[in-house]
Amino acid sequence: QVQLVESGGGLVQAGGSLRLSCAASGVIFRINTMGWYRQVPGKQRELVAARTRDGTTNIHDSVKGRFTISRDNVKNTVYLQMDSLRPEDTAVYYCNAEIANFLNQRREYWGQGTQVTVSS
Repeated sequence: QVQLVESGGGLVQAGGSLRLSCAASGVIFRINTMGWYRQVPGKQRELVAARTRDGTTNIHDSVKGRFTISRDNVKNTVYLQMDSLRPEDTAVYYCNAEIANFLNQRREYWGQGTQVTVSS
């Protein structure tokens, strides 16, 4: 019904940059919140950044000042610009979206995840 397609992950040296993108497609009435989570083996999945439809943002303290989240409501796409990357940023990054269909049924969707690896 709804698919989140992620791109932009990869291998980068410390201090480098990556830009992640996530596009939602399918039967969509409204996307309320879109954001990015990350997870490393043995650790709890944590929120990196999220953005509501009206532009309110939340950014984790560990990436504040380095990462920027943006959103294109026309294209149903969310971006994560990651600058000054550190090895501790290495994780699988997951796109997340809360989406309502035309019956006003809300559901959370997840992307498949994209690997970000930052070398020392």
